[in-house]
Amino acid sequence: MKIAILSDAHDNIWVLASVLERIAQTGADALIFCGDLCAPFTLKQIGEAFKGPVHVVLGNNDGDPLFLAKIAAGLDNVSLHGPFAYLEFDGRKVALNHYPPIAEDQARSGQYDLVCHGHDHQARIERIGGTLLVNPGEVMGRLGQSTYALYDTVTGEAEIEQV
Repeated sequence: MKIAILSDAHDNIWVLASVLERIAQTGADALIFCGDLCAPFTLKQIGEAFKGPVHVVLGNNDGDPLFLAKIAAGLDNVSLHGPFAYLEFDGRKVALNHYPPIAEDQARSGQYDLVCHGHDHQARIERIGGTLLVNPGEVMGRLGQSTYALYDTVTGEAEIEQV
């Protein structure tokens, strides 16, 4: 199973459209979003463009969680989890949140195969014990390069993709 991992779109719907097109070409089965969609229309764009399951956690710039919840409720494939999500894909335990320090602690706990976060816009993949820690970087492109990550549940590995 392939999982697309995104974060920090900050309403850059134009780059997001390109990211979603590229993800469709990869055959990704599920999509994880690690916070800072910002406006509810960004969540709607993701849910309508990506046909598989979409799992979203809130970031510090998601200013209207009630309307985000309303949008998510209207999309059959979108789950809005709040600040944390604990999921399982193909037997792999996955934790999501927005913040690096929390994600690093979760990775060090050894309870998860994959821990994903965003917030600092810095793409990175790091192995901490048996856990893969992934920050997909930013869709937004404020720091120069728009990126996302792809995780393979069979190999347990991820790679950063540039847009």
